[in-house]
Amino acid sequence: MSLVDWVSGRVFNLVHRHNLVYNTCWEDPRLDRVALGLGPDDNVLVITSAGCNALDYALAEPKHVYAVDMNPRQNALLELKLSGIKNLDFDTFFTMFGQGRLNGARQIYADKLRGSLSDWTQKYWDRKIKFFDNRRRTFFFRGTSGAFARMLNVYIDKIVRLRPHVDAILDAESIQQQRRIYEEHLEERFWSKSVRFAMNRDTTLSMVGVPRAQRSQVEMHYDGRISKFVQDCVEAVLTELPLSDNYFWRVYMTGKYTRECCPEYLKEDNFQKLKDGLAERVSVYTDSVQGFLEKNDVTISRYVLLDHMDWLSDKYFDLLEAEWQVILDRAAPGARAIWRSGGLRTDYIDNVRVKVNGGVRHLSELLQYDRELAESLHEKCRVHTYGSFYIADLTT
Repeated sequence: MSLVDWVSGRVFNLVHRHNLVYNTCWEDPRLDRVALGLGPDDNVLVITSAGCNALDYALAEPKHVYAVDMNPRQNALLELKLSGIKNLDFDTFFTMFGQGRLNGARQIYADKLRGSLSDWTQKYWDRKIKFFDNRRRTFFFRGTSGAFARMLNVYIDKIVRLRPHVDAILDAESIQQQRRIYEEHLEERFWSKSVRFAMNRDTTLSMVGVPRAQRSQVEMHYDGRISKFVQDCVEAVLTELPLSDNYFWRVYMTGKYTRECCPEYLKEDNFQKLKDGLAERVSVYTDSVQGFLEKNDVTISRYVLLDHMDWLSDKYFDLLEAEWQVILDRAAPGARAIWRSGGLRTDYIDNVRVKVNGGVRHLSELLQYDRELAESLHEKCRVHTYGSFYIADLTT
C-alpha cells in the first residue's frame, strides 16, 4: 500500500467512524422502484444511508424493508424519522425533516420522540437534536456531507456571488432556460481553480462518502481527473435534466426542501400511509450486509446495495466475496439486486468467486443483467453522480 492510500484510508475512516455522513439519501428511488418491481411478497434489504429510500420503498407496500448500516448514526437518523412518523403531525414532521429546522426541537424531542428510540439512538440524539434547532444552519448543512454543502453555499454566496443565478436556475420553467442560465452566468464563474483543486482532494471526497477505492474506479475512465467527472455530472444535472422535481440538488443548494420538491415520504398523503401502518414494515439494524444476513433468518428477494461494493473492490476484496456468498445463500427464488458504481464499469464483479452446489463459480455466471433497462434508467437519474447503474437477477 502506498503512503497516499494509507493516509487516504485513515482520513476516510476518521470521517466515517465518528460522524453522521449522509443527512439525505443520494440515490434516486424513483429509478429503484422501476428496477426492483416491488410486490407484496418482497423482502427488501437496503443499506440505510439517511433512511429516505427505505421509507420510499415501504410506500410500494412490500412485505418488509430491512435497513442495514454499519454506521449507527445513519440508523439513528432513520429511527428518528420513524419516531416522527409515529408521534408527530404532518406539519411538524415536514418542518423538521423537510425544512431542517424546528423551533423547540429539543422539547418536542423529549416529549414526543425520544421514547420510541433505541438506547443507542436516544444517547445520540440527546446530544445532537440541536442539529434541528439552529437559526443559522439547517439540518441539511449538518453531518459531513452537509458540511460540504454548506461550504459550497458559502462559496456561492460570499466568494463568487452567484446566489441570484442559482435561485433562478432552480426556478427555471424549462431545460432550455436552465441551460441558458448555466452557460451565461454559472459555468465560467463557478468552476474556478480553487473548486477544481478541492474536488481532487481525498479529504473533500471523504466528506461526501467517496473512499480512495471508489475514486480509483472513477479515475480509471477519466484519465485520473475526478474533478472533470464531477463537472460533467453537475453540468448534466443543470442543463439536461429538469430541476423542478430534483430535490437531491435543491436541498444542498438551499438547505431545505419545498412541499412540491421533496422525497416521497415528506408528501402529506404518503406520510399518512406510513403513519397508518406502512412504517411498521421498516426495521433497522446496525451491522454489515454480511453480518445481518448471517445473524438473521430471513429470505431476501430484493437487494439494494448502493455503491458500497466500490469501497470493497480493492484491499477488502475478500469481504466482497464473503458478502456475495451470503447474499446468494439468503436469496429467494427470482431475487434481484441493484447497485451503483462511481466507475463506468464494475469489472471487479467478474472476479468474485462463490460456492454453489458444492463447487466454486464466478459470480458473473450467476447474474442475469438487464442492461437495457439499467442504462435507460441511469440516463434519467436526478442525482447523476454515479458512473453506472446495475440491475441483476440472481440465478443458481
